[in-house]
Amino acid sequence: MNAYVVGVDMGSTSIKMLVATPDGRQVLVLSRRSPWTNLDHGRTEMPPARAIDVIRELAAEADAELGGDGAYRILSLGVSGMAEAGVLLDAEGRAEAPIMAWFDPRGAEQIERTPTEFREEFLGRTGLPVGPLASISKILYLRDSGIELAGRTFLNVPEFVVHSLGGPRVAEYSLVSRTGLLDQDDSTPWAAAFDVIGADERLLAERIGAGTPLESLTDQAMPAAFRGAVLTVAGHDHLVSAVAAGATHSGQLYDSMGTAEALVRVLDHTLPFEARERLALAGINTVRHVLPGKYVLLAGTKAGLIMRRVLQLLGISDLAGRTRLDEEVMAIPVLGTLAVGGISVDGARNDDGVLKIVANSDGLGPAELFASVLLHGNDVCAELMGVMDREVPPPTSTILTGGWSGMASVVRARELILPAVTVAPHVEGTAYGAALFAAFAIAGGSETFEEAAAAFLAGQSGHSTTTGRGADQ
Repeated sequence: MNAYVVGVDMGSTSIKMLVATPDGRQVLVLSRRSPWTNLDHGRTEMPPARAIDVIRELAAEADAELGGDGAYRILSLGVSGMAEAGVLLDAEGRAEAPIMAWFDPRGAEQIERTPTEFREEFLGRTGLPVGPLASISKILYLRDSGIELAGRTFLNVPEFVVHSLGGPRVAEYSLVSRTGLLDQDDSTPWAAAFDVIGADERLLAERIGAGTPLESLTDQAMPAAFRGAVLTVAGHDHLVSAVAAGATHSGQLYDSMGTAEALVRVLDHTLPFEARERLALAGINTVRHVLPGKYVLLAGTKAGLIMRRVLQLLGISDLAGRTRLDEEVMAIPVLGTLAVGGISVDGARNDDGVLKIVANSDGLGPAELFASVLLHGNDVCAELMGVMDREVPPPTSTILTGGWSGMASVVRARELILPAVTVAPHVEGTAYGAALFAAFAIAGGSETFEEAAAAFLAGQSGHSTTTGRGADQ
């Protein structure tokens, strides 16, 4: 009987399911668009039940593919995905509200109305900027919308998926570090945050590390071969994909270019309060890694979101259109051909996300517009890199990955500002990394994570052709 492990990526643009052998050979990857509903004023949400339905649909499609090769079983299933977005569950497990996307602006007013002393301490205590991204802002919004917090549990999206498939309520460190509810000195609940939201620490589930083996998958709507698989939370998507790409040491920069662009630097320990405060003021997070005992500097931009909106503006919705545009951009100089100031683009900062284009020149075509978007992303990245380099030694190499890294024009632009760029060969890094953590969950403690990861990643050379609907950036 064939045996596999499964990695799930709950992504901002698409939800992916990757099947691999326990030794790391990719067998199958499937994808569905993330079922968001776009509302007015930039609000974006997803019905929690619909998110689980997508997982079941992908599992059914995988079952049809895998069953063609004979009997099989899934040994373990790991779930990674977006941070900041989550679900409030009542005692019976019912979701109190839709999942709000991490880039949804709701909560901005509520966090700004918290006491000044709290907001001043928030930066250094949590390692996060004050703003609508941290989950505490969304929780404050839900509270002010009339939802009772007492007796509720907040689960990040990957944790919610694991729970919905039969696992317990848990809070994985790299995900819960993004809520604004943890003290980064010791990774314990921050009492002042719970005082502000008017709830106690039971709002957070038991804290665990990525790859911790949990209960078995029992969801009866999943295929029979999936039921009984060991469940695990793999953690925050950008960090999981960094591990899958081998970016696990200080000195490396990992640039993951999806809907969100993430610049990741590994730390062997957390930084002092004052350093975390300085970094957070610049929009840079100092939080827990998915790697055991490690921390991370994580700087985010909305460059991928802005690029996606430009493609939509240009009427480009398929791979063929992206390829043509990529070729057109590569045919012009990396800095474009327009005079300085001929076009300006804004919106890629993490506290922005609103595409703004100002055209002050004729001769503006799709290639010039997209080149300008790339250069704007460069400016935002370079600014963040400069802040990080003042706190820790500058990186000496870069691993670039994510859906946008498949465009030569994107790689060429980032090479202007990042050291020694190598494009990671694995396209579905997050889903593959989630499968890695799934394999680690069934190792039974016989290997350290480093040993398990090295053995699993060695199997990448045996990847077969990807099957299914493909993946979106």
